Amino acid sequence: MSAASAVENLHAIRTAIADSARRAKRAEEAVTLVAVSKTFEADAIRPVLEAGQRVFGENRVQEAQGKWPALREAFPDLELHLIGPLQSNKAKEAVALFDVIESVDRPKIAEALAAEMQRQNRFLPCLVQVNTGKEAQKAGILPEEADAFIAQCRTLGLTITGLMCIPPVDEEPALHFALLREIGRRNGLAVLSMGMSADYQTAVALGATHVRVGSALFGSR
Repeated sequence: MSAASAVENLHAIRTAIADSARRAKRAEEAVTLVAVSKTFEADAIRPVLEAGQRVFGENRVQEAQGKWPALREAFPDLELHLIGPLQSNKAKEAVALFDVIESVDRPKIAEALAAEMQRQNRFLPCLVQVNTGKEAQKAGILPEEADAFIAQCRTLGLTITGLMCIPPVDEEPALHFALLREIGRRNGLAVLSMGMSADYQTAVALGATHVRVGSALFGSR
């Protein structure tokens, strides 16, 4: 995809987010677009940065390490989110590189992150990933275990600001977004990262504060 096409897509997505927010009687500024740049090189990302996008999501620590330090030098106000599963042996690198961890999904990761943030004196906002569809192959804490896990994370000293989910591809996403919103409500969590390229407008209607859009922005991988 050309740089011009990505920038055009960026403007179209922002317009769609604004329209969805307005229909839901929400402020446009209440929704943050997380541009999912996994598998795309710095040359593909730079035009989108130059067009004003500042929040990006990456799935893998190692891939992000290869391209984001140089981009951050040029754009020091960018915000990088880890949105993919984290291995405990990558906690050190993740805490050093990212600004938000969206995929806290099990006690071992929560413990590793808490310890590493103490060591680095770098306390990042974290989201608990909830496996709303209870899919065996997917990361995330089960919905019925979410309240206890959120409490455990807080006891460890993690700053839990919200929740993240990835609904099953063959189910109505609105049901999953509504479930995540309810878990957030009862735990006093304002941030809801939900909605991707195919369903982000639905997510905005149901209260998403962050939508993670990749292929609709950068094209197919």
